[in-house]
Order: sequence, then C-alpha cells, then structure tokens
Amino acid sequence: MAVELEHSFTTAKSIDDSFAAIVDLERVVPAVEGGRVIETTGPESVKAEIVLKMGAMSMKMNGTVEVAEQDAEAHRAVLRVKAREAGGQGHANADVTFQLNDGGGTIHTHAQVTGKAASMGEGVMVGVLDAMIKDFTGKLGQV
Repeated sequence: MAVELEHSFTTAKSIDDSFAAIVDLERVVPAVEGGRVIETTGPESVKAEIVLKMGAMSMKMNGTVEVAEQDAEAHRAVLRVKAREAGGQGHANADVTFQLNDGGGTIHTHAQVTGKAASMGEGVMVGVLDAMIKDFTGKLGQV
C-alpha cells in the first residue's frame, strides 16, 4: 500500500538549527515516537527500530535510516527509511522530504507499507502515520 502525506509545522528554532537537527540521525530518530537508534553505520546512516502502535496492536520494525539527500543552502533534506517487521513478512519503506523555511517548514512522506500494518487498511495506516508525524513535528523544536 502506498501512502502520501503532507504536513506543515512551525518551530521557534532557527532554520539552520532545524536543518542541523534533521540531518543528525542520532537526534532526529528518537524524536519519532517509539524510535531509537541501535547503531551508527556511517556518517549519514543508522540502524534503527521503531515500535508502532496501531489500535490494540503493536509491532516492531527494524531497519535503516539514511540521509539520502541534503542541501544546506536550500534547507532541504530527504531521509530514506527501509524497515522490516520483526518476526514478520511486512516492510515499511519511506522517503521523508523536509523543506524548511523561517519558522517551520513542510514534511512530505511517501511510504510503501506491506504486511500486518497494511492489512489494517489504508484509513488506519494513514491515521497512524499522520499522528506519528504530528507528534514528531511537535518534538522537532526540542531536538
């Protein structure tokens, strides 16, 4: 199942501080609810896990997060997530594009989800991702 989401956010941080936080995976991954860095694998990549809660069900996803693109001058970055369901067959891959401006920015998420998460239906999946991104944007000013 493919999902596209667009979110705007505001922050009191400077545009340069926000950009620095987004491309610092050790800081930004834990800002995602249920997310944690397991191991740094390169200057712009980490192994990570996230525990997703979908109603009464929860699942653990393990994978990688990398800074696939970054343009400090344009304040634009793309994070690429490739994750597999622990003990399952599903996966969740996403490109998350950040475009910053003074006082905030936008996050465009293109996700491809299979397995248990996708079986919950598009409405539930979109609702979970939407809530997760809104929670993340609220924490972004603190990382």
